[in-house]
Amino acid sequence: MAFVNVSDNLSDLAYYEKVSSKKTELLFLGLALLFLLLALWRLEAAGRGTVSTLLFAAFFFFLFYALNYRTLTIRLTPQELKLRFGLFRWTIPIDNVERSYQDEASLWRIGGAGIHFSSFEGRYRVMFNFLEYPRVVVSLKEKRGPVRDVAFSTQQPEQVMALLREFAAKQSE
Repeated sequence: MAFVNVSDNLSDLAYYEKVSSKKTELLFLGLALLFLLLALWRLEAAGRGTVSTLLFAAFFFFLFYALNYRTLTIRLTPQELKLRFGLFRWTIPIDNVERSYQDEASLWRIGGAGIHFSSFEGRYRVMFNFLEYPRVVVSLKEKRGPVRDVAFSTQQPEQVMALLREFAAKQSE
């Protein structure tokens, strides 16, 4: 974990955090290894076929997860919140932030680690999750596609929410 508050810097970057999780990484690597071993076993036992192909596909799927979801980068300026999870990025202009709050949904409800989409209380949400960290939810004034809320893991939820509220208040002045 790297947390840097650079608000005194010449840049307008107010908050920067890189969140990573050994638990999440080990989970995805373990699943990748399991499916690789199963695929090799099936290939040896029965040769090429649908099952061995599906097992190899599952191996590559979890290998991609292990590599792509290693680090979530959070960048917050007075103008925008940027999230980057491997190849995937999401930007929220501060003038589109309606409110922010700490997420209380269980990991079972959100589907675990990685990027997930789900409906919560009639609002469609994208989630950038790790297994062991709290999440902040940002409600959008105007939805982006079907998405009304964006949730993400952070080790500093109170600080992130305070900055979001401060910047949103300044935007509405």
